[in-house]
Amino acid sequence: MHETVTMPAVAGFRHIILDYYRAHGRRLPWRETRDPYAILVSEIMLQQTQVERVREKYLQFLAVFPNWRELAEAELSRVLELWQGLGYNRRAVSLQSCARAVCEHFAGTLPHEVAQLESLPGIGPYTARAVATFAFDTATPFIETNIRSVFIHHFFADAEAVRDADILPLVELTLDRDNPRDWYYALMDYGAMLKRSGVNPSRKSAHHVRQSPFRGSNREQRSLILRAILAEPGIPLGRLEEQIPLVGKLLARNLEQLEREGFIRQERDRFWVR
Repeated sequence: MHETVTMPAVAGFRHIILDYYRAHGRRLPWRETRDPYAILVSEIMLQQTQVERVREKYLQFLAVFPNWRELAEAELSRVLELWQGLGYNRRAVSLQSCARAVCEHFAGTLPHEVAQLESLPGIGPYTARAVATFAFDTATPFIETNIRSVFIHHFFADAEAVRDADILPLVELTLDRDNPRDWYYALMDYGAMLKRSGVNPSRKSAHHVRQSPFRGSNREQRSLILRAILAEPGIPLGRLEEQIPLVGKLLARNLEQLEREGFIRQERDRFWVR
């Protein structure tokens, strides 16, 4: 047991979180399924992307790519077309690579074990544990931004620069091992409520990083390049130079990086998505 938290305090904390969840829990489409594929798709989409943007794209994506095989065998250009609006296009490439690995190495069945999940492309420690929890009811401690906010708000109200290493024992101590799935949903919804109310305890985290604006960023420029190539496969360099507000050297650098990362291919002065 955590040395500064009593069992009555744990019980009181659980009551607060679960009472809120029973009254105000969000209904989200990825919470209505036990399909490991659909759950992984949602977790990859939700990385650094707001829930409302994911809600719309998630169902569209599953309608076109309903399983591992369909996604694994798809043209990357089609995957990226559906991904537009979610940002961080590398996630789409990683998700497709993950689908291929599941088909090739696990006979089309997502493994249950956290270590095996972490071995797949695009799946880090958080995503592996979240998928294990939401798809397989594995009771394992993990932290994401809303969960972090809840624990800082309740247990570190007067602290600054709170480390995840200090929070994780409390996550484990309070974990509902009989129903970890709903417990984590409850934590996430309570954390989302704190942020909507104007309180953002995550700012007290030692790991808090303010996200840089998308507009005018290099991320936006890369997105514009991909969108232009998707809209006109085989687009010539001259037309890209007309459409993308980048000086020549910066455009050339981004095109080179996108090709090196596996997004696009170039033949002479024309460009396609791979």
